[in-house]
Parts: sequence; structure tokens; C-alpha cells
Amino acid sequence: MAPLRYGLEPHPLELQRLNETWETIKQYAEDSDVLIVTHYHYDHHDPNHPELYKAKRVFIKHPTENINKSQKSRAAFFLEAIKGLPKKIEISDGNTFLLGKTRIAFSKAVCHGTNPRLGYVTEVSIKSNNEKFLHTSDVEGPSLEEQIKFILEEKPDVLFVDGPMTYMLGYRYSFKSLEISNNNLVKAMRE
Repeated sequence: MAPLRYGLEPHPLELQRLNETWETIKQYAEDSDVLIVTHYHYDHHDPNHPELYKAKRVFIKHPTENINKSQKSRAAFFLEAIKGLPKKIEISDGNTFLLGKTRIAFSKAVCHGTNPRLGYVTEVSIKSNNEKFLHTSDVEGPSLEEQIKFILEEKPDVLFVDGPMTYMLGYRYSFKSLEISNNNLVKAMRE
């Protein structure tokens, strides 16, 4: 949740819902054996709760490669915060892992959005019981070839796509990028 948008602060109900959702996320994290950090923006990991990573297998976006300066410093801070807690930390970028009968595949690092200004993320595909789920992380709608490529290769049954920042259309996100993203999503559904 942005602290300010359109000059408006979050409503108290939004803040309440944010806290409730964070409690739910923490409960799921505590109950999980595996945690994934697709990039180092604070809406995708919280270095202030390192205990969540204790005794977990943690897959992380590479902390020093294909990363911008801001995310690189956040990655270092995060890794220091969880030092010694996870059972195992593994670099995800472009790798595939088998955990029992579950397959977890990661894209190579792709742009967070339409250019590298905000850094890079990894998309993640999880296959279990012959069903495949894919999360695009923060590609802001797959408008780049490198972003849609992983989706088309993986052919997920369920595709959880983050969308472009529509409130920034025509300003920080072009109408052309939105059109390309929409066309790519149609292509993903058809193939």
C-alpha cells in the first residue's frame, strides 16, 4: 500500500485490512517449509521479521547479479538479518528444483516493469499433482519478450499476474506497454 496516492493517505479501514492481511501472510509463512523471495522490494519480503525464515528452505533472487543499487543494498540487509536462520538458502535465478514430487522453476532475472530502473525479479512456476501455478512477481504485466517467454514455456494451469500500474498510464507506464501486455496475456491463454 502506498503511503500516499493521488494526494490521499490510506483510510483507517485500509490500514486495518493491511494489518489483518500481514497476520495471515505470517501464519502461512510459519506453516510453510519453503519461502521464496522474488526480489527485494519490501512488499515482497520483510527483513523486520527474520524469525519467519527459521528452519526454512529459502529461494532468493540473486543478491548481487542482475540487480539495481537499491535492491542490492536491501538484499545485503535482508541476508544479514536472516543469517543463520534458514535451513538452506538457494539462488533461484534461472534454476529448477525438485522437492519430493513438487517442481519449482524460476525464470532468469527479468525487468521489474518495462525497464531495469526498478531492478529485476524472478518469476516462479510450481508444479504439483499435475497442476502448474505461475506467479509473475512484479513484471507489471508481461510487456517484455523476456517476461512472457517464461510463461509460454511453462504453460501454467493457473497464472497469477501482477498488473501494470494503471494509475501511471501515460506517465510511467505507456499505453503501448499495456497493449503489448494484454496481447501477451491473450497469447498465454491460447497456447
